[in-house]
Amino acid sequence: MSRPQYVNDHDDGTAVLDAEFQAMRPRLLGVAYGLLGSLDEAEDVVQDAWLRLRSVKDAGDGDEIRDVTGWLVVTVSRLALDVLRSARHRREEYVGPWLPEPLVTGPLVTGPLVNGPLANGPVRAAPDPAERVTLDESMSMAMLVVLESLSPAERTAFVLHDVFGLTFTEVGEAVGRSPAACRQLAARARAHIASRAPRFDVDPSEHRRVVRAFARACLGDDLDALLALLDPDVVLRSDGGGRVRAARRPVLGAAKVARLLFGIRRFGSHELVPAAVNGWPGLLRYRDGRLVTVMGLAIAHGRITAVDMVLNPEKLARVTRADETRNRR
Repeated sequence: MSRPQYVNDHDDGTAVLDAEFQAMRPRLLGVAYGLLGSLDEAEDVVQDAWLRLRSVKDAGDGDEIRDVTGWLVVTVSRLALDVLRSARHRREEYVGPWLPEPLVTGPLVTGPLVNGPLANGPVRAAPDPAERVTLDESMSMAMLVVLESLSPAERTAFVLHDVFGLTFTEVGEAVGRSPAACRQLAARARAHIASRAPRFDVDPSEHRRVVRAFARACLGDDLDALLALLDPDVVLRSDGGGRVRAARRPVLGAAKVARLLFGIRRFGSHELVPAAVNGWPGLLRYRDGRLVTVMGLAIAHGRITAVDMVLNPEKLARVTRADETRNRR
């Protein structure tokens, strides 16, 4: 689906408004994605906010908006909260674990794929549409899974205040509650996240090292090497959405996760390619040159604590289109 360019030059005032909106768009997409976990839904929300801003402008009430940036952030947040509330029921009925739509950016291998992630070495590809999102480093796949367990209001309060730095007065405008109530929402969310949030090594080079070692272990025949990389309490979630084969429940424990990962090889040879998944080192899995999985990995103390595998073709469509575009260049 093509997205509008949000360009309209009826007059100089509108051109200035357009320019301000375009400058804000990556941040607005980041806010909406953090609340929704879907870039398609986030883009729809941001588009709706733009149309509302233009409607206010065309009605001659634009002068009442003294802070366009603040107005847009609050409006996007309100719209995203409405979508999030309506999506709760759909996600509860989802087949198997629900994972967010992955944002894949950064180095990707272009050209022929090889049986392993390191043979050609990653090269920088052309910018992907997902790179137009200002994504906070905390919005990893694993963190977004934890956010799914919050109420819509708690999630909104936490994301807007703790991630994007809005005041509780601004959060209250988005949530429709008092600043004091929003402070309590954020505190509850923070406590919940502290007990369930994934632990991360802060050193990106160490994260990349473990991801590459994990890829080699998955492609090789050394089960012990794979087990050594997995935290004893590792959890693997696979999102097939009922469209493709995937585990219907999270898989817990190093032994079970290792057996599942080795079992994947029964379905034919595949390649693993390193990429940035939601800002963190992850992997793309290809079978016969076709993208079939995006893997987000959470790592702490040199071991993998969570493996989030998105297999649902609908959620991979954007990544697949971007990949095909890169390889045509």
